[in-house]
Amino acid sequence: MGTTLNPRVLEIEPSGIRKVYNQLVNFPDAINLTVGEPDFSTPDHIKEAAIDSLRANHTGYSVNTGLLSLRQEVQSFFADRYDVHYRAEDEIIITNGASEALDIAFRTILEEGDEVIVFAPAYPGYVPLITLSGGVPVLIDTSENGFKPTLEQLKKAVNAKTKAILFNYPSNPTGAVLSGEEVRNLTEWLKDQNLFVLSDEIYSENTFDGTHVSIASMEGMRDKTILIQGLSKSHSMTGWRIGYTLAPAFLSKQMEKVHLFNVVCAPITSQYAAIAALKNGRNDSEPMNIEYMKRRDFVYRRLNEIGLETEKPKGAFYIFPKIPSSFPDSSTFSEALLREGRVAVVPGSAFSSYGEGFIRISYAYSMETLEEALHRIEAFLKNTSTE
Repeated sequence: MGTTLNPRVLEIEPSGIRKVYNQLVNFPDAINLTVGEPDFSTPDHIKEAAIDSLRANHTGYSVNTGLLSLRQEVQSFFADRYDVHYRAEDEIIITNGASEALDIAFRTILEEGDEVIVFAPAYPGYVPLITLSGGVPVLIDTSENGFKPTLEQLKKAVNAKTKAILFNYPSNPTGAVLSGEEVRNLTEWLKDQNLFVLSDEIYSENTFDGTHVSIASMEGMRDKTILIQGLSKSHSMTGWRIGYTLAPAFLSKQMEKVHLFNVVCAPITSQYAAIAALKNGRNDSEPMNIEYMKRRDFVYRRLNEIGLETEKPKGAFYIFPKIPSSFPDSSTFSEALLREGRVAVVPGSAFSSYGEGFIRISYAYSMETLEEALHRIEAFLKNTSTE
């Protein structure tokens, strides 16, 4: 054919997480620790609300920005939980998961050549979305600072081309969390900068040590922040595809247009389920978090016992240990662990070059699964050290 394809699409690599996940078909006896999906069922009261909505024949479109009653619940939740205040009427959009929320945000604010600062190691979905929108991702290495950015790094990276800074805390893949003091230290300078802040807080309800502090709650940050959140992680609703943006009206009005011509509206049944989650299930994440912390503490202890150095995560449900120096890179380690040890983990390089030398382990799995997986990893390391 004489036609050509979009070079931006051609340059994008598939997710490194899915590359490993897709290999599991060849290793049916392997333990999978790759995917960040809660192993808990969606709470029953949320499922019942969805069923009730179907019986009431709520099966059509909603308004593009989502049911007003759901947007009001989002408004109330963020005001009560995080002291974040955006209006339901014109500053909140219900999206098809947090991924679409990120997409419409980038497509709305980015012009060709605009730079977006991303703190790395970073979730693999960020860079492709920035690139597809014509932006230029600028990665900052946080691996030497507990996987958190410093103010000095920010000041050095920001220039006339910087359009936005992307935060993701609690972090995927590292589990790092920004304390209130750390957020205040960064935003005291950021509030006076002529740029947008995108804050992906999808794991905010999975904060284990301390309380999550939203960047949008800081003085001077509300009107330059696009807050991204959703119910996939907090309420174990990954397949329901409910996310949302909270942003000032002048931005939300433009993002709504991108959302409209992309997906029209979020699934109506999922929206009714989301109302129940936010209205009657604000604490649904608490019993899940108790289990996550037990799993985190176990995995952290076992990794250290078998000689894999790691930071103790304070949120999300990932841990990011260093690989042994005897392996040349994280892909080689991960491939060998899958092939010989029958455990699937994600190489750190999937989260940018600054993740090289690490692996990501998801502990959103049962204790029984994690115990066996760590036993296999220990055996694998012993076998490789004697070869």
